[in-house]
Amino acid sequence: MMLLSVGRIVGFNIPAGDDFVAWCMAASAFLGLAHTFRSGELIRVGLVTDHLQGRAKQAVEFLCLVIGVVSVGFFAWNAVILTWDSFRFNDISQGVVAVPLWIPQLGYSGGLVILFIAFVDEFVHALRGGAPRYEKPPPSSAEEVVERAMQSGV
Repeated sequence: MMLLSVGRIVGFNIPAGDDFVAWCMAASAFLGLAHTFRSGELIRVGLVTDHLQGRAKQAVEFLCLVIGVVSVGFFAWNAVILTWDSFRFNDISQGVVAVPLWIPQLGYSGGLVILFIAFVDEFVHALRGGAPRYEKPPPSSAEEVVERAMQSGV
């Protein structure tokens, strides 16, 4: 992106640079999902679970994990099929530079497969009775609230 921005100023053009930047941005977003989930920074429904205690909280967390495993598994499966079909049919990008589409799609499908593995791992952990590892304990002071907000980029 920086080369594209500077290139516009000095009159230097990178053929299909916008395509490559978009593919890299999509890959970085999807490849970061599993880490974001495991570190407790992925957006989730905490408004309900934060007000529950004991068995009720554990049951709702388990239900949410089941829904997560099923939905992420569905998306990962279809992303892998899309990438495989692009490879089989030799789909080529329509930009200035002809790139086989399965190459940039690997970041998308790979990120979803890794997220699925993270969800299944957390599901098995919850099935064994463990507390959610993605859930952070409530902040104990105002300074900790500010620190967490700064770390998450709010």
